[in-house]
Amino acid sequence: MSLTTVEVDEFELLNAKNSWISKSCLKDINRVECQPVLPVKGEKNVLVTSALPYVNNVPHLGNIIGCVLSADVFARYCRLRGWNTLYISGTDEYGTATETKALEEKLTPQQICDKYFKIHSEIYTWFNISFDHFGRTTSPKQTEIVQEIFKEVHNNGYTTTASMEQLLCENCDRFLADRFVEGTCPLCKYEDARGDQCDGCGHLINATELLNPRCKVCQKTPVVRSSQQLFLNLPKVEAKLNDWVDKSGDDWSYNAKVITKSWLKDGLKERCITRDLKWGIPVPLEDFKSKVFYVWFDAPIGYMSMSAAYTPEWRKWWQPEDDTKITYYQFMAKDNVPFHSVMFPVCLFSTEQNYTMVNHIMATEYLNYEDGKFSKSRGIGVFGNDAQDTGLPADVFRFYLLFVRPESQDSSFSWADLATKNNSELLNNLGNFCNRALSFLEKFFDCVIPEIKLGNDELTLLALVTRDLKEYLSMLDKAKLRDGLRLILSISRHGNQYMQLQKPWVLIKGSNEEKIRAGTVIGLSCNLVCLLAVMLQPYMPQTVNIIGKQLNIDISSFLLNNFVSVFLPPGHKIGKPAPLFEKIDPSVINQLKSRFAGKQKSPEKELAMASGLDLKQITTVEQMEEAISKQGDTVRQLKQSGAQKSEWEPYVKALLEMKKSLEQMKLATNPISIEDLEEEISKQVIVI
Repeated sequence: MSLTTVEVDEFELLNAKNSWISKSCLKDINRVECQPVLPVKGEKNVLVTSALPYVNNVPHLGNIIGCVLSADVFARYCRLRGWNTLYISGTDEYGTATETKALEEKLTPQQICDKYFKIHSEIYTWFNISFDHFGRTTSPKQTEIVQEIFKEVHNNGYTTTASMEQLLCENCDRFLADRFVEGTCPLCKYEDARGDQCDGCGHLINATELLNPRCKVCQKTPVVRSSQQLFLNLPKVEAKLNDWVDKSGDDWSYNAKVITKSWLKDGLKERCITRDLKWGIPVPLEDFKSKVFYVWFDAPIGYMSMSAAYTPEWRKWWQPEDDTKITYYQFMAKDNVPFHSVMFPVCLFSTEQNYTMVNHIMATEYLNYEDGKFSKSRGIGVFGNDAQDTGLPADVFRFYLLFVRPESQDSSFSWADLATKNNSELLNNLGNFCNRALSFLEKFFDCVIPEIKLGNDELTLLALVTRDLKEYLSMLDKAKLRDGLRLILSISRHGNQYMQLQKPWVLIKGSNEEKIRAGTVIGLSCNLVCLLAVMLQPYMPQTVNIIGKQLNIDISSFLLNNFVSVFLPPGHKIGKPAPLFEKIDPSVINQLKSRFAGKQKSPEKELAMASGLDLKQITTVEQMEEAISKQGDTVRQLKQSGAQKSEWEPYVKALLEMKKSLEQMKLATNPISIEDLEEEISKQVIVI
C-alpha cells in the first residue's frame, strides 16, 4: 500500500512542492512586538473578552471551558496568526450574590471578593490562561467608567424613573434584594421559595408576591414599601438594535443568534438599572445617591475598565479612530448571551458615542459532570482548585475540555472518556508519532536532520497535511475550537500512517539509497512534529514547550500560514527526545471518579438514618410509616434551622423515595385481584 493511492490532484501536489521549497513560516524578525498591545492602523486588530466569572464561588470545569479557556485558545490562535490581539477578562464582584456569600462566611463583601479573586487567579494561572490583563469590577476605574457611561446615557434621554414596590426589613433597616427574602410560593405553596424563583415548582415570582415573607438575615417579617428606581429605555433603541443584530448576527454562534432573536421577538421592555443596596457602584445623581447600579448594568462595562487598568490608552481599543478597525470576539456560556447581545449593546448605543461593538458572540452550551451537574456543596464534580490535585497535567484537562467542548449541544465530562481520549489520541496517536520520529532521529542520525528528497509519497503526505491545515485555519477563524483540535490529531494520524508504510527501521538497514530514503522519511516526519507543535500552541502550551525543547527550537518563532514549509532544515540538531504523555490506568480513573462523586448519602442510607433501623429491618408497612414520620420531622427541623438547601435537599429526596417504597409495600401486601383488574381495564375500553 502507498500514500499515492490517496486521491490528491496535481495542483495540490505542485502547490505542496512549491510551498516546501520556496516559502517560510518564520516570523518577520524586523517586526517589534510592543507592550502594551495597542491597535495599529492597517493591521488586523482583535479584541477578545470572556464573560466575567462571578467572584463568589470556585469555578468548575464547565465554567472554565464556557468562558476563559475558550477565549484563551482563540486569543492564542490570533497571536499565532500574527494578528494584533488583546485578551481581557476579570472577576464580576458586585451584586447580592457577593453579599449572600459574605453573610455565609461571616466576612465583609470586600473580603469575600479579595479571597475569591485570589482563588480565581491561581486557578487560571494553573490552567495557563493567557490574559493580557485579568482585573476586577471593584476597581476605581470601574466606578469612574460606569458613572461616565451612565451620565452619557442619562443625559441623552435614555433613562426613565418609576416607583417599584419592594420588601423592607425594618429590623435590618434595608430593602431586601431577591436573594435576601424567602417565603411561601403563591402558586404551589412551597414554604422555602426565594424572592425571584420557587424551587418547588420552578416558576419565576416577585418577592412581593410571596406569602408569609421573611428576611433571610434576621427571619423577621418585612413590609412593602415603594422606592423610585431608574430604568434603561430599551424600546427607544430597539430599532437600532434590531438593525445591528441583523447585520452582525450571522457571525455569532448559532445559539447566540437564537437566544437573541427570541428576546427581540416580542419587543423589548424598560429594564431597571438601580437597586437599594450598599454593595455596588453609587448612582451619580442626587435623587438616587443612596442607590447602586444593578450588577447586570455595570458588569459588561468591566471589559472597558479592565482595559483601562491594562493601559491608559484603552480608548484606542474601545473608541478607535475612524480608520482603525477592531474585530471584537466575546466568549461565554449561553446564559450570558442576552446581557452581551441586548443589554450591553443598548447601553453603548444610548451613549451615542463611537464605542467598539462586538462582532462575534461565541456562546457554548453547558458542560455537565458524568450523568449530572456540578455541585460544590455536595462535592460533585471537579472544580478549578481540585484539578491540580488530581496529579494530571493542566494540558490533559485543557485537551479533554476542548475535545468535548459543548459547541452545539450540552456535553459531559466523563473520567472514563478522559482516560480513553488520553490513551488513544494523546498517547497512541500524537505522542506516538512525535516520539517515534525524534527517537529514530536520535538513534540513527545522531539527532541531526538529514537531507530530505521529496518523492510522490512525500508530496502526497504534504498535500494531505495542507488540506487539514487549511481546514484547521478555517475552523479556528470561526472559533470552532473542537474541530480544530480534531484536525491536529488527523495530521498526526497521517504521520503515523506514513511512517508505518515507509518502514524507516527497515530502510536504514538496507542499501545506501535506502538509508538516504530513511533519512527523508525521518527528516520530513520531524518537520511535521514541529508543525504539530505550532498548531498545538493554542491548545496545549505546556506540551508545546516540551516539544520545543526536544526539537531544540523556539516554537513561538513561527507563524501559522495555509501552507507547509521547512521548519527544521537539514543540519539542525534536536535535543533529547522523551515520551510526551503517560497512560492513565483504570485504577486511577476509578479513584478519581469515586473522589468526585459527591458526599451525599443514598436514599437507602438516609432512610436507615431517619428510622434508626437497618434497611433490611424495615419489612412492614407500619415500620415504613414510622420511618417516614421521623424523616418528615427531620426535614422540617432542618428547614426551620435556616440550613442551606444543599443540606436538606437529600433528606427531601430520601423522604420521597420512602413514600414510593411505602406504596410498593402496600401493593405487595394487598395485591389487586384478577376481578378488580378486569373491572379496571373494562372502564378504560373505548367503544368505537
